[in-house]
Amino acid sequence: MKKVYLLFFCWLAIGAVQAQISPTEGNYELAARFSPEKLKKMIFSTSVDAHWLKKSDRFWYEYETTEGKNWYIVNPATKSKAKLFDNDKLAAEITKVVRDPFDGQHLDISNLKFLEDENTIEFKVKSTQEVLKKDWEEIKAKNRNAKDSLEKKTFVFRYNINSQLLTEITDPEEEAKRLSWANISPDSSKVVFARHHNLYWMDKENFLKAVKDEKDSTIVEHQLTTDGEKDYTYGGWGRGEDNVEEEKNKDKRKRASILWSDNSKQFILTRSDAREVKDLWVIHNTRDPRPTLETYKYAMPGEKEQPIAELYHYSFDTEKLSNLDVNTFKDQTIGLWSKDIPASNRDDDFKPVKWLGDNDYFYFSITSRDLKRIDICRWNIKEGKKEIIVEERSNTYIDISKPEIINNGTEMIHWSERDGWGHFYLYGTDGTLKRQLTSGPYHTESVARVDERARMLYFVANGREKGEDPYYEHLYKVSLNGGAVTLLNPGDYNHSVSMNDRATFFVNNFSRVNTVPASALYDNMGRKVMDLETADLSSLFAAGYQFPQPYKVKADDGITDLFGVMYLPFDFDSTKKYPIIQYVYPGPQTEAVNKSFGRSMDRIDRLAQFGFVVVTIGNRGGHPARSKWYHNYGYGNLRDYGLADKKAAVEQLADRHAFIDKSRVGIHGHSGGGFMSTAAMLVYPDFFKVAVSSAGNHENNIYNRWWSEKHHGVKEVVSPKGDTTFVYQIERNPDIAKNLKGRLLLVTGDVDNNVHPANTIRMANALIKANKRFDFIILPSQRHGFGDMTEYFFWRMGDYFVQHLLGDNTPPPVDMLEIQREIPKTK
Repeated sequence: MKKVYLLFFCWLAIGAVQAQISPTEGNYELAARFSPEKLKKMIFSTSVDAHWLKKSDRFWYEYETTEGKNWYIVNPATKSKAKLFDNDKLAAEITKVVRDPFDGQHLDISNLKFLEDENTIEFKVKSTQEVLKKDWEEIKAKNRNAKDSLEKKTFVFRYNINSQLLTEITDPEEEAKRLSWANISPDSSKVVFARHHNLYWMDKENFLKAVKDEKDSTIVEHQLTTDGEKDYTYGGWGRGEDNVEEEKNKDKRKRASILWSDNSKQFILTRSDAREVKDLWVIHNTRDPRPTLETYKYAMPGEKEQPIAELYHYSFDTEKLSNLDVNTFKDQTIGLWSKDIPASNRDDDFKPVKWLGDNDYFYFSITSRDLKRIDICRWNIKEGKKEIIVEERSNTYIDISKPEIINNGTEMIHWSERDGWGHFYLYGTDGTLKRQLTSGPYHTESVARVDERARMLYFVANGREKGEDPYYEHLYKVSLNGGAVTLLNPGDYNHSVSMNDRATFFVNNFSRVNTVPASALYDNMGRKVMDLETADLSSLFAAGYQFPQPYKVKADDGITDLFGVMYLPFDFDSTKKYPIIQYVYPGPQTEAVNKSFGRSMDRIDRLAQFGFVVVTIGNRGGHPARSKWYHNYGYGNLRDYGLADKKAAVEQLADRHAFIDKSRVGIHGHSGGGFMSTAAMLVYPDFFKVAVSSAGNHENNIYNRWWSEKHHGVKEVVSPKGDTTFVYQIERNPDIAKNLKGRLLLVTGDVDNNVHPANTIRMANALIKANKRFDFIILPSQRHGFGDMTEYFFWRMGDYFVQHLLGDNTPPPVDMLEIQREIPKTK
């Protein structure tokens, strides 16, 4: 009798387990409700993008809600905000001129900017009237099959915000086309460019001829160099052209990445000798009429053949181009810095690119190949010599930021992690350390503004405010003469600021993943001047959207705090058991954990709607905005360093929440996350059950040298003879392909020239040799981000998790109805 009861209770227990893990249908309709096309109609402006004016502290911005767009002008001095114009009245006036119907709620204007008097705005309106394209003859010459010779006519208007008078500019000055090849001097007198790998320049008169007709035979060009050649070029180098395009464009002018002096009489540039660097290729399989080949130089980690960096200076006065002697380390890299463009110049049509420094000095960095040594330098033009200001040294890689040169070039604000945290230091430009400006267990991120007159540094930092997520950024200030740090925008949110050039006011945008974004105006004392906007998410909430929730767990060491976000289905039922999916990115650039409300939801919010709990979480080694110890945790172990923390996070969440089923754990990531998600399946094959791994760098030995050698480490070996070589070894995903137990989907674009498709194909090869079943999708004509096939990829990813985590094996229809419903059927 006891045996009968025992068998009966065993049967009940088995039935209960089967009930818990019985197949569940994926909720495709709920996921489809939040497609990118639908979100465009539910999420509008979420921040105030301030356009500061030059002659006052005023700024304007555009803001869109479910009521349409409005344009505002804000005067901090009077604490006032007003519309730039009455939308309905302006729409009526535009309608009279353009003869197309416009209304205030759907007013579509572009290229708005304030003119010099700061009382007049200029903008453009596109009409339905068709006119012949200005460059039609050139288009026709390039493509004999081109048929669309017409374009919509664009009207240019000016509007005086005081008199409310609208004026059509019937004969506007010919706009200088933004010719991509033209690097224009600050005084507009000269234009430098590259052709056939050499440097040329032309004066303003001839450039204006080129604006009208690039093929004008009367254009006078002056050749500056003659030794340029392919892969040792002075300009125009880059990826993206296949062999057909390269041949077609070989005679065209191309951009030279030069930096100008303030007086427009000099320029500098770096030149890279990549002739010995080995080639890499992708094939454009879908090109018409036949596939084409794209060839590019690609330096891989540990290889002897690396690009050789050179630094050049040219003077128009002496007509001399000098190759500057800055050789310091083998296979070194040279970094040039440009001056910041003032906030009030952002709408200018012409923004010259000037070097950091003055007419006598420019600043640059020299970095060793192993990134353990960086020199911050300046070049003394008069004396023709390199002057080292700061030497940074570390046993792991070093990160730096552009310095701020102040006080007529006598002082420099330098950022360093030398004490284990990112902080600012004040140096004399003679190399003398004056003082450390910030200190303590928090991270300074960037300079927001320097007020030289008041000797005040305004900067963005995180991790300083107790009780907050340490990634939340705030604005602070500190005196260059030393003293306490002052918080300017308190509040338990992630803050993003825009400060005016005079450092008197700033716009503060703030939110968390679980709050509605809002914006306010503050002064430089941290006093709120006025509220500006709160985002309109009414349509999003009406569709059923619910905020995700931040959470905190411990890393696998039981000590380190990790911060993440949990996304639940909007039809969540706490009595059910849900599979859990981790969306991952290992870093070290970022952890892909949202801190503010965002509009991109595919890999997190929308994926959860199929019927999953989706979580993101940081990991030791994953983010630069904490301690250097945290950031460098994965140094020397670039495959496995974050996996234990990802596993520990799921275990802790499952212990807290009965609705999480830790026997059904999925994982997804792209790029480094594609690499990490596959690694998780192989290192913890009994824990992670399903992965969708896209565009993963599964073999970092064939990924680019700069990222792989930096974050994993490369050993510099100097022989007794003084010869220097570099040794690189790293663990790869294919090495442990035999460990796969769960379901794995690999995806790559076939013309990915960032993470080459070979990474995914080699992973597939290893799995086949290990006799493993897996799935593989190749996306034709797609680069690293999957472009116009992103939505297709999302639904295939959803199918995979629905089938293998929810157990819904009902084959979805061949037609992707969720996508097709979004496309109007016009034929």
